[in-house]
Amino acid sequence: MTSSKTAIEHSNVVSHEDWLAARKEFLKKEKEFTRLRDELSKERRQLPWEKVEKKYVFDGPGGKETLADLFGKRSQLMIYHFMFGPGWSEGCPSCSYLADHFDGMTIHLAHRDVTLAVVSHAPIEEIEVFKKRMGWKFNWVSSFNNDFNYDYHVSFKAEERAKGTVEYNYKQMKFPSEEAPGLSAVCAAGSCADQGHFVLFSRGSQLIDLGMQEIILHP
Repeated sequence: MTSSKTAIEHSNVVSHEDWLAARKEFLKKEKEFTRLRDELSKERRQLPWEKVEKKYVFDGPGGKETLADLFGKRSQLMIYHFMFGPGWSEGCPSCSYLADHFDGMTIHLAHRDVTLAVVSHAPIEEIEVFKKRMGWKFNWVSSFNNDFNYDYHVSFKAEERAKGTVEYNYKQMKFPSEEAPGLSAVCAAGSCADQGHFVLFSRGSQLIDLGMQEIILHP
């Protein structure tokens, strides 16, 4: 493992009193940001749901798994759309960085009635090789044999990319890869295990990136 050091220079070095005054002034902005974030989270939870009509069947390490199976014994499902396409020798570095945090969070999510599942477009055989290499234990399934990734706009067909833009993050845009990241929240309602969903794309999925939240506190 290698690490690098960053040369940091900051010319604005002041007395403790001046630092404290600046910090208190900035704290006002932080508190306003926290309030706005809480309001945004509340509005997100109040958005309407869309029923998942299609019956998806994934390839898992132990065989076929339906979307309902991914819930396990819980009523809420968090799906991370991991960028790992067919034929790739390894997964996306940014997705891999996030995935390094998944095994530690699964038990805490379970205590809050949430199951974590990871879905990629690569065949399950390729997923298993990379998963073993990385030492991960979380549930990771393949959508290679269904349309899940295409329907959720995290995989793009060659003919779609040939047009110059793809549908991602709820708009047409240029995208540098045939695979994209995302985060889906699915809730089981009543006896049907796939009633509603909410999807975050692009930087929206950084909501679960606790490590990066710590990094941005540093200069």
